[in-house]
Amino acid sequence: MDSMQFQKPALVQRQEMRLTPQLLQSIQLMTLPLQDLQLRIQEELEANPALELVSETPSLSLNDRDDSGDDYDYFENSSDPGYASGESFHGDEESKRNFLEGALSRPESLHEHLLWQLRLQPISAREFRVGELLILNLDDNGFHQEPPDLLVSDDDRPLLGPLMEIIRTFEPVGCCTAGFRESLLVQAGLVVDPPPGLQEIIADHLDKLERGHHQEVSRLLGLSPEEVQEALEVLRSLTPYPGRMFSSDASGYVIPDLLLKREEGQFILVLNDEQIPVLGVNPFFSRVAAGDNREARTFAGRGVREAQWFIHGIQQRNETLLRVARAILEFQRDFFLKGKKYLVPLALKDIAQELNLSESTVSRVTNGKYIQTEWGIFELKHFFSNRVAGAGPGGAQYSKEGVKEIIREILEEQDSQGKRFSDQKLADLLAQRGIKIARRTVAKYRSELKISSSYER
Repeated sequence: MDSMQFQKPALVQRQEMRLTPQLLQSIQLMTLPLQDLQLRIQEELEANPALELVSETPSLSLNDRDDSGDDYDYFENSSDPGYASGESFHGDEESKRNFLEGALSRPESLHEHLLWQLRLQPISAREFRVGELLILNLDDNGFHQEPPDLLVSDDDRPLLGPLMEIIRTFEPVGCCTAGFRESLLVQAGLVVDPPPGLQEIIADHLDKLERGHHQEVSRLLGLSPEEVQEALEVLRSLTPYPGRMFSSDASGYVIPDLLLKREEGQFILVLNDEQIPVLGVNPFFSRVAAGDNREARTFAGRGVREAQWFIHGIQQRNETLLRVARAILEFQRDFFLKGKKYLVPLALKDIAQELNLSESTVSRVTNGKYIQTEWGIFELKHFFSNRVAGAGPGGAQYSKEGVKEIIREILEEQDSQGKRFSDQKLADLLAQRGIKIARRTVAKYRSELKISSSYER
């Protein structure tokens, strides 16, 4: 079966290649936040005279659009062999889309890059789930946010060590570590023919090198000055914060792509399409494309097809965004009903399986897209959160953000009564609710909430 996939007839390969431009464009549009989409539309209007602006704001919301399929008649009649219909991609076309998503040259997040490499490993589904938890627990530097032991059940803890060893060898090397020193030790362990004393210098003498005490390091480790200098040169080639090469500064000003309202007890999810102009195909170009002049027909026909693809790509982006947001709404309904502490653990694969999409599609459509709720404006990726070990009444699972909000609630209530709970007391109270986390983890969450210790309060 595998060998057949690599021996496709030339005709099939040519047909697949004809799909590439529109698939690439569709995927690229899928990744764009609202502000970037507006710029991309302006660029396309300037580049393609067959594409025209019908109105600055739409007269019909996507939520109100008739789902009968009539809106797509114009596109369905396209004679272009590479056109994909208004229905979502299925079968072979979905496989092609997934492949091209992986092949696109675009900035990836650290998590995406590591998960892609994890999928290539010959590991079981259980091991993959643990590896996924480890990767999603990493901060922008590539370091653990929470102690790995808190991420999994007792039965899965033996898998942590071997999987961390695997992930640490991924590019960028040195992720899935506790801090920069451990990351440097991992990277040094993979250096071919390392200089003497490299590991010892990283483990115990970095501060001395930073202060320029090379002779002291030489004396303590019994190395020659040349060997210390050689170790220093290798050390300079390592990356203390490997995840940072994937980080990017996000704009502080965002326009929400989606609005979530509650009316008469029902949620109404609305696409913010007032910010997206309505586009159409220029009628003159359509007439020329159907005319008798062969040269003019070829030129106009190309512009008309590109306009059709672009309009459909925007429609598909918006509809996929709505589908994903609706699925998140169902999974996180208690959050939207009751507040931040009710955020439950959710993985990309949960939404992907629910909607029959690839995880990479879900990742791209949620990255940089924001939703306005009565609790504030959140990036869609906010609703994907790791599980915190322990179960509440009825087996309820808690996310990190949910636990932080519970801690905030307890402290605000007790502070109003003049009480000052220590971190250990907070850990005990959480344990009573079935949330078993260590005192140091409570301290970290409290610090992230910018709440002082009991002594300082």
